[in-house]
Amino acid sequence: MGAKQKPVWKKGPGKIGVLAPLLGAWHAEAQSPMGKVQCTRTFTPMLHGKYVELRARWEFAKMVYEEVAILGISNGKLSFWSFTSDGKRSEGMLADGSDVDPRAIAFEAEMPAGRARMIYWPDAEGGFRWAVEAKGKKGWRRFVEHHYMPA
Repeated sequence: MGAKQKPVWKKGPGKIGVLAPLLGAWHAEAQSPMGKVQCTRTFTPMLHGKYVELRARWEFAKMVYEEVAILGISNGKLSFWSFTSDGKRSEGMLADGSDVDPRAIAFEAEMPAGRARMIYWPDAEGGFRWAVEAKGKKGWRRFVEHHYMPA
């Protein structure tokens, strides 16, 4: 067997090319306030590569939570439109996540509870990290983080 490959985190062409490192199916297991959770995230190019569809599924012991999001260009900026199984909806746009990692892909959205961001960045062990943070007076406060590996 050869040496362990370093994670590939290289953007592709065009305005949605920044999403290239995320394309494919990913899996994470984590602990949460509701117990163990298994999560899958699948990023699929659609409509001739003009958009990317995200399907996320969170499986808890007693419930399943799902999200469908479309990522694409709006007013010249990479944006997302998200719909979740609890009936909620959010939208936001590409933002700066360089405080987490210089290669981070971050999105910010204005939510009912205030400003939030979702961040993806490469993990040295392979795959990527994903986190959700809320903006407070003292900066960003992380309330969930997962390590995703290829499914």
